[in-house]
Amino acid sequence: MQNPSPSPLGRHVLADLYGGDAAQLADPVLIEACLLGAANAAGATVLNSHFHHFGEAQGVTGVVLLMESHMSIHTWPEHGYAAIDLFMCGQAQVDLALQFLQLKLRSETQTIQMVQRGLSI
Repeated sequence: MQNPSPSPLGRHVLADLYGGDAAQLADPVLIEACLLGAANAAGATVLNSHFHHFGEAQGVTGVVLLMESHMSIHTWPEHGYAAIDLFMCGQAQVDLALQFLQLKLRSETQTIQMVQRGLSI
């Protein structure tokens, strides 16, 4: 009898969003709300978060620590670019977090990579 296909312990998404609005990408309140909203959309449990704004018209760096792993964002408003890292395990739905961020940040072009983590052998 064959073993069933291994299931990943978690899914890790790396998303590069290009062509975003500079004012949005420089707004620390909006960026924090987007990441916390994405965690909620995914059904994840937020344990803590920290965001840093680099100054007027500058980027934002933020991380959200989840019971199911983590999410982070780094923005470069001057380039219309956001780098997003979403790693979730358990029942959290990383796809829903990504969809939420894509909708809210309204980028023109996106590059998305999905890695399945912790595959058993």
